[in-house]
Amino acid sequence: MSDEPRINSTKSSQEIWILGATLVTQDEERRVLKKNLKILNGVIVEITSKKPPAKAKKILASGKYIFPGFVQTHVHLCQTLFRNWADDLELLDWLGQKIWPFEAAHTEETLYTSACLGIYELLSSGTTTILDMGTVRHNTVIAEAVKQFGIRASVGKCLMDDPDYTPSYLRDKTKQGLKEAVDLFEKWNGKLNDRIRISFAPRFVISCTEPLLKEVATLSQKKDILIHTHASENREEIKIVRKKTGLGNIEYLSKLGFLNQKSVLAHCVWIESGEMDILKKSKSVAVAHCPSSNLKLASGIAPILDFKKNGIRVSLGADGAPCNNNLNMLQEMKLAALIQKPKHGPKAFSATEALDLATREGAKALHWFDQIGSIEVGKKADLICFDLNRPQNAFQGLEKEPSLESIASALVYSTSPAELNWTMVDGKMLYESGQVKGISAEKLVAMVLKSRKKITANSLA
Repeated sequence: MSDEPRINSTKSSQEIWILGATLVTQDEERRVLKKNLKILNGVIVEITSKKPPAKAKKILASGKYIFPGFVQTHVHLCQTLFRNWADDLELLDWLGQKIWPFEAAHTEETLYTSACLGIYELLSSGTTTILDMGTVRHNTVIAEAVKQFGIRASVGKCLMDDPDYTPSYLRDKTKQGLKEAVDLFEKWNGKLNDRIRISFAPRFVISCTEPLLKEVATLSQKKDILIHTHASENREEIKIVRKKTGLGNIEYLSKLGFLNQKSVLAHCVWIESGEMDILKKSKSVAVAHCPSSNLKLASGIAPILDFKKNGIRVSLGADGAPCNNNLNMLQEMKLAALIQKPKHGPKAFSATEALDLATREGAKALHWFDQIGSIEVGKKADLICFDLNRPQNAFQGLEKEPSLESIASALVYSTSPAELNWTMVDGKMLYESGQVKGISAEKLVAMVLKSRKKITANSLA
């Protein structure tokens, strides 16, 4: 385990008031309010015009815009160290030639550093909640990094046990892999006031035997565990799944019971005939749309308009840093809106719809919407504050009061992480004034350089 000093999340005072901001609530009516927020013990307890008591802690946000924190529903923290090491490859070559050898080279120390680096980037670009797929080994250190930084996360041990389609250096024995996944659940699920949850994460159909996948479906139903897997990302993947199972990818997952459970299917770019109807019938499944990754790996463009038309939940994720090459939700929102327009027209997908995917829909996909995804009384104070009045994206003037449409346009199409003032989770300030709390950028860079050298030395790539 790393000797690097652990990162301690900051403690919030009992009562916090955020004053003077424009609140982009993302509630059912998508209200935009100029109100004050009162937070008590990490929960929003009032949205009000009242003034705070003199002794309350105050956060001044006049002229700023506050949004619910972004929710990313497909991330690989274990891969953040591999950024810029796996360019210009399609999915299966990318995995076999680069990513799997790098993942196998991880030690507890390097994996912890990779998770720290990923969370640092996520918090500093406005993401407050993630669904993370780990790697095969050492996954406890990912949960430790989540604990220390203060981000909200559902974490899962990656399951890979098929001897015909996975390398021996990154493969579990079926029972041992499942035991480790259950042990992770028993130790971490619901910890820290439900800030950490554990999911089951079979990598994809190709990498997993049918007995493992059946047991995942059974255990997830028994323990009410979210399933997180890749599905129908790449055309060659689809061919292999059909050769292996005799069925289409979605059809096979349905047969195993995956679509009867709470599950997030990453990508779903290549949906075969009849599979849209299968997804439509499931009310517990969400698609994690990863536009940057799908473009960089030449996988294609997911039919998210068809998903939405059929009532299939869609959310957003950046995927792993080697296939996008960052974890910035602003980029994912922008691309999600833009890539539908050449085929379907300029009004096909709006900035407000992209904002929905990044907030409300992400929270719903993770079955966390009762606590996060909008700014409402009774929900967690997972909040982000942007300055949208800087010269490069100042947008006011066309309207007496800025509408949701104009705010979303400014955020999605012309804002960068540089305009993020702060990030808060559970009422605790985790990023502010260009700094993630608890570790300096210089210290993190030193950790990263040390770990990248170890990965290079250990890797078979």
